[in-house]
Amino acid sequence: MGLIPIFTGMKKVLVVYYTQTGQLREIAQSVVRPLLQSGNVEVTFHEILPVTPFPFPWPRDAFFGVFPETFLQTPVPLHPIPPKVLGQRYDLVLFFYQTWYLSPSIPANSFLQSAEGRCILKETRVVTINGSRNMWIIAQEKVKTMLKDAGARLVGNIALVDQAGNLISVITIVGWMFSGIKKKHWGVLPLPGVSQKDVEGASGFGAMILAALMAGNYDLLQPQIVEGGGVRIKPFLVLTDRTGNKLFAKWARLIVGHPNSRPMLLKLFNIYLFLAIWLISPIVYILHVITLPLKIKQISRDRNYFQGVA
Repeated sequence: MGLIPIFTGMKKVLVVYYTQTGQLREIAQSVVRPLLQSGNVEVTFHEILPVTPFPFPWPRDAFFGVFPETFLQTPVPLHPIPPKVLGQRYDLVLFFYQTWYLSPSIPANSFLQSAEGRCILKETRVVTINGSRNMWIIAQEKVKTMLKDAGARLVGNIALVDQAGNLISVITIVGWMFSGIKKKHWGVLPLPGVSQKDVEGASGFGAMILAALMAGNYDLLQPQIVEGGGVRIKPFLVLTDRTGNKLFAKWARLIVGHPNSRPMLLKLFNIYLFLAIWLISPIVYILHVITLPLKIKQISRDRNYFQGVA
């Protein structure tokens, strides 16, 4: 049973996002459309802008060069939030972010850790919306921690991902990141990123958010999002995400701990990543399928937890 909207005065919603390619801005516009059309919601947009912009398309060295600081969640300076945005209290914040190296992107984590960001988030309800290739689960756990530290209350989460297979999406996304051109690789592979169908369909989640906002009750929001396909859990990707985080932690600390050897270590990490994706990952997948019957209870627990906002 859905929530019945109850008008209790004009609601204020802040939309926070960072985008390089423009995809996350398009997702945000789709999600927010029902709120803008309602006439009962004042929507404010804030784009996170690093003082030193990250390039797009990515030069290869820069792409791999941000790995250690991304994974270790090292913030960078951001342009100040305008006083008219910072000086308000919001009924709800919609936080749109993407995943870099199994972690929230540097601009995203910089906002969450900034004094201005924490001021906005304190004692405020938040819905997170992730637009990524496929592995977002542990990144979301990191976002949960930063939101909790800021005194925010997470009431919903949506994860929109590239629906192509894991290895196919590696090819298409990397091609997009390095060329800056969103196209069908070799003329046959699917377009990289979140599909246009899913982007346009995200307005359905906006309608759910609007209903919860106007009712002042978010208890049913996440179950509705899950029922609407807003959070899909693939057990193999959970396993890969967890394992990758353990290994990435070792690499990140190694690289940061040896600044004089950083260029060489980043090249070695590049080689490791290539082997992990194209050699180790398929082997792990086969072992995962073989042992699947032994992990049914764990998979069920993971699905229930990661689809929620606890």
